[in-house]
Amino acid sequence: MAPRSPDAVEWQPVCRVAELEVERGVTALVHGQAIAIFRTTDDHVYALGNHDPFAKASMIARGIVGTRGDVPFVASPAHKHAFDLRSGKCLDDAHVSVPAYDVKVVEGVVLVGHRKVDAA
Repeated sequence: MAPRSPDAVEWQPVCRVAELEVERGVTALVHGQAIAIFRTTDDHVYALGNHDPFAKASMIARGIVGTRGDVPFVASPAHKHAFDLRSGKCLDDAHVSVPAYDVKVVEGVVLVGHRKVDAA
């Protein structure tokens, strides 16, 4: 077995992009974590941690997808806090965020990588 480089990103296939409803979330188990996956009207695919830190429950995938200006977000169904789909940052409370994950689509298949590193 060949050794893997420590920088190697493991991409896990989740589903075909065509199977994702636009502006609806689905939940998948990726790298041992419950991940909420979203497809927006412009066909971008995003992945966030599914745990809502305000409601303390796994429900982000059931949220309402929209935009504020040019920021795509999902609003949690419990308390309606909005989370930026690109970064996981809460748009209503700068001190709170959910994990955001790298996503790519290859030959129509959604692949989710590891958790994004916070740029801050």
